[in-house]
Amino acid sequence: MTSNDSTPTHFSFSGTDSDASAAPSQPDAASAAHPGTEASAAAAQANAEAQAEMQAARDIADVPAVEIISAAAVHLMSAAAVKCGLADDELEGQFQDLDEARKLITALAGLVTAGATEIGDSHARPLRDGLRALQLAFAEALPLPDAPGQGPGEKYTGRVS
Repeated sequence: MTSNDSTPTHFSFSGTDSDASAAPSQPDAASAAHPGTEASAAAAQANAEAQAEMQAARDIADVPAVEIISAAAVHLMSAAAVKCGLADDELEGQFQDLDEARKLITALAGLVTAGATEIGDSHARPLRDGLRALQLAFAEALPLPDAPGQGPGEKYTGRVS
């Protein structure tokens, strides 16, 4: 809103918990009297989102591949650890879901195996150690053991014992 314009601009907020105090998304009387105001606000929001996406792309472009690969591996490790039941849920006991854990560990094994030559041994070694620890935790959580070589990720890493 400029100093010459006394028409209030209507804004709508969505997607956060703090929205309870935000303005309602339906137009108020002032917006209804000036229908172009909503279109201007929507165009400004779309422009701001496009600029944010461009900035995010620039930020990613500045990050070395080794850091992106390592970050992806850490995310997979964290999710797999939770799904293996290594994180306690205060209300229900555990978040264990071994079917999901198997998928995450297999994806991690593929990433670590394929990326190891690209990221170098100094970065790959801790990822391999974390992968192996997850594979062992998974095997321990199973009620009945997998056949040798059939554990999660073992088609990429070989048998883990």
